[in-house]
Amino acid sequence: MHGLLRALGLPVVPVVILVAGFALVFYSPALPRSLAGFSIYSPHIMFVLGIALAVGYGRGRAVFALLILATAYASRQWWLHEGIDGFHARAVYAALTIFVPLDLALLSVVPERGVLNRHGALRFGVFLAQIAFTAWVFVAGPTDLVDFVYQKVLDPSPFSAGRLPQIAMLAIALGFLVAVIAAFVSRSHLNASFAGAIAAFAVAAHVPNAYVSFASFIAAAELMVAIAVLQDTFRMAFRDELTGIPSRRALNEQLAALGNHYAIAMLDVDHFKQFNDTYGHDLGDQVLKMVAAHIARVGGGGRAFRYGGEEFTVVFPGKDADDAIPYLEAVRVSIESYRMALRGADRPARTRRAKRQRGGWRRRRGVSVTVSIGVAERNGRLDRPQEVIEAADRALYRAKEKGRNRLSR
Repeated sequence: MHGLLRALGLPVVPVVILVAGFALVFYSPALPRSLAGFSIYSPHIMFVLGIALAVGYGRGRAVFALLILATAYASRQWWLHEGIDGFHARAVYAALTIFVPLDLALLSVVPERGVLNRHGALRFGVFLAQIAFTAWVFVAGPTDLVDFVYQKVLDPSPFSAGRLPQIAMLAIALGFLVAVIAAFVSRSHLNASFAGAIAAFAVAAHVPNAYVSFASFIAAAELMVAIAVLQDTFRMAFRDELTGIPSRRALNEQLAALGNHYAIAMLDVDHFKQFNDTYGHDLGDQVLKMVAAHIARVGGGGRAFRYGGEEFTVVFPGKDADDAIPYLEAVRVSIESYRMALRGADRPARTRRAKRQRGGWRRRRGVSVTVSIGVAERNGRLDRPQEVIEAADRALYRAKEKGRNRLSR
């Protein structure tokens, strides 16, 4: 459920910016004279803002996305401001409407590699090659190639309406679909911003000689990318990369905001080092992900965090230890009951006989893990959150001394 909610939250910012763009361009009165310059310079402002954030946080894909959008805006200013009736304008327009959405889609599926390295050089080389190809068409004037791009294959409306070449419509639709899938698979706000940028560019390119709408939607696309850089950076800082639940840094902020009534539980995977030594770190990582997923579903208003290594923390604001214990016990039992399949090197990952059971694969070979839990509450003796955590940690070790796979307070 938590993963689904996070996924559903990915498109919120791009959608809000797109709606605001439509409202600004089509439904709001003209800007006052004092603000008229904003519509002229907004793409430049958003580009500089986005580049500063992307470079500062080492987001190479965002840098190239912003370069692509800035190139589209500059091309419009130089060659498309009077429409696309001439050969040169038609060639530039066709290149933009095909390359921009496909490039943004490609950026959504390639891994983050930074900028100032061989990967950045390769991507910049592809970018320059597209510019060089467009320049060759611009100079050499192969009219047959440009006419082919504008050829209409599907006659019925809406495919035959508007100035966009049908092959460009296909590129936009394909690019948007790829970026959306990449966003939901990776849970990346940056990938979601690429999908939003493709949609914004499609609106801008629909009427290339309409300056205000083109500038506004290019600026909107750049703003999406800039905000996404901040969102993904925040996620990396406050969410554990392996398990997907909030990290210790997020825990520290939660502890600082607690009132005077709360309980804190410390959970530890039993014999985890031995498990890693026996089955390897890959399966060990799978165990941590599984345990985190179960802990994240704790009831009673509990909030789960990865404390470090195989240790997790659950904070119960407004609860005492007695209130929290039933929910912690339910988590302990659910983890104990979950079985993970062991995949042998000589057999495929899944077989026809494999069946789901409590979220795992029923096999002849399988493993399960258990957790020990310690819980403590704030009281007159334990006044600060760190003291409560230390008390919960001592209770955790008492649970281990008593045989593990149990809860102590």
